[in-house]
Amino acid sequence: MQKPDSLPRLRQATNADSFAIQELIFSILNEYGLKPDPEGTDADLADIESHYRGGWFIVLEINHTIIGSVAIHPKNSQTFELRKMYLHSNWRGRGYGRILLDQAIDKARILGASQLVLSTVSVLVEAVGLYQSYGFTSTSETPTADRCDQVWELDLR
Repeated sequence: MQKPDSLPRLRQATNADSFAIQELIFSILNEYGLKPDPEGTDADLADIESHYRGGWFIVLEINHTIIGSVAIHPKNSQTFELRKMYLHSNWRGRGYGRILLDQAIDKARILGASQLVLSTVSVLVEAVGLYQSYGFTSTSETPTADRCDQVWELDLR
């Protein structure tokens, strides 16, 4: 039987988590040969509480160590952008990515979104497969980040 603190838990991210979240995300980007952009695309991680006001950012942690993250940010009153969905490689393949995505979709609906969009890069094969399995469809929109080459959308109605 596992001890209660050895079970993963979801919680709201705060600015106190910024460094740990940056370490997680930047290490995953490096794992896939992608360059972190702390002055541009990833600048939101320096002040999570301010940047995600009106949105939402959670982390998945185990034993007080952040192993995953996901956020949503409003683009307009009907469309939210899925952002910063990352999961440490040691924890992939266990259903935690689905938990993170389920939470983000549910929260977007609660906040009144009728559409969820995301920018990603084709090298993130696991993530792209997950998005497709949820019904996200590819669009011809321009990605919001320079390192991305794809935009996907999901109708939430």
